[in-house]
Amino acid sequence: MSRTMSIAEARNKLTSLPSQFEQDLASNVVVVTRHNQPVLAIMPWELYEALAETLEVMGDAKLMAELRRGIKDALAGDTVSWEQAKKELGL
Repeated sequence: MSRTMSIAEARNKLTSLPSQFEQDLASNVVVVTRHNQPVLAIMPWELYEALAETLEVMGDAKLMAELRRGIKDALAGDTVSWEQAKKELGL
């Protein structure tokens, strides 16, 4: 969920936004507008990193194919136990 504020309001509240994000976890993005049009998004660093990583994975055709195959295997029940996986990995 996001909240919207003007660029002037965002400038005045910038230093208090991190604590506001901590207090209201459901509202973790601020849409900053200029002339009522969105121009920026402000978000916690952790959210930015998660989004960037997700986009990186989604942009990698090989990783996406492996992910789809893994989901298909899991849905079909074609899995191994954690103990077996550790053994196969030499852990």
